[in-house]
Amino acid sequence: MSSCNGNCASCSSSSCADRKKESLLASLNPKANVKKVIAVVSGKGGVGKSTVTSMLAVAMARQGKRVGVLDADITGPSAPTAFGVTECQGATEDGLYPALSRSGIQVMSINLLLDDPASPVVWRGPVIAGAVKQFWTDVIWEDVDYLFVDMPPGTGDVPLTVFQSLPVDGIVIVTSPQDLVSMIVTKAVKMAEMMHIPVLGFVENYSYLRCPDCGKKIEVFGKSHLDEVAAKFNLPILARLPIDPAVAECYDSGLMETVNTDAMADVVEAVKKAERNNG
Repeated sequence: MSSCNGNCASCSSSSCADRKKESLLASLNPKANVKKVIAVVSGKGGVGKSTVTSMLAVAMARQGKRVGVLDADITGPSAPTAFGVTECQGATEDGLYPALSRSGIQVMSINLLLDDPASPVVWRGPVIAGAVKQFWTDVIWEDVDYLFVDMPPGTGDVPLTVFQSLPVDGIVIVTSPQDLVSMIVTKAVKMAEMMHIPVLGFVENYSYLRCPDCGKKIEVFGKSHLDEVAAKFNLPILARLPIDPAVAECYDSGLMETVNTDAMADVVEAVKKAERNNG
């Protein structure tokens, strides 16, 4: 077993079929309690994934749920900015307590641990992945109903670590209305399938701009191509969010908890129904 390379086709052991698959799940901090984990992912950067994550967290908190945000984007952390937090609640020998937003949302990010938030995190992939894992094992998440993991874009070390180490109940894929969406989204969906993580659906950000004078919807990035992709995988489009300068201003000012989240209603309902596939 110690020499197993994971390639069953090359295995000569007769007892291999009787062996149970080893779980790679990391142990949650003994003092923590998290009921459901939802990862918010994107195939590429610049689609507003962190904005969607924060809006989803706020929408769920407004329904009376205890919510946490784990900022897994180590080299581009922004969750503290969205919620206006600058430091953790403190630490004991049992672990680290996350920051607490104005409405009680628990937030953990590498920027809360740096002396200077503007300092770059120049780490190699395995070290970054290890830090994300510690946000699960070392942080005392206090009675969290829903923990939203704000993922970095792509299918690299961190997404792999999160999918293998955390008991992810489902993922929400954030995208934008551009020609390359089909290829990028397909990669994200197929990675989720490989890792046996249910895809709850899509959120299309920057879907349109509403004219402030006449109210007409302007498709700034062109006609959406997400419908074809959603039909291909038989997955729902849970929300189409407009380009809204007011939301961007609230994010930059740490006031995301004041943003209107009505458009996230279907996303919230999908999250509530999420159940991890243990296959």
